Amino acid sequence: MTDMLVDAINKRLVLEIDYPPGKRVIEPHALGIGADGQILLRAFQSSGVSASGEPTDWKLLRVDRLIGSAFTGTIFPGPRPGYRRGDSAMKRGIIAQL
Repeated sequence: MTDMLVDAINKRLVLEIDYPPGKRVIEPHALGIGADGQILLRAFQSSGVSASGEPTDWKLLRVDRLIGSAFTGTIFPGPRPGYRRGDSAMKRGIIAQL
């Protein structure tokens, strides 16, 4: 899963993921390691469901909770407004980022 996410970030590929509570469409921006060693994905969610009730917003997702993912065949143009490199949630390092 990590290799696929790195590839999606490097190629700016829009993904459809299954992440509780359901399906989401995301633009992956950064992948890194959180304080507890968990792999984290910072993404902009453009549609789908969300536990927070905000279907279009920045999300910090735990990769171990991802049930599945697929490329949509769409490329996003680049970083969304509000994106910051060097995500502070990724305390133990960044694996890939835009």
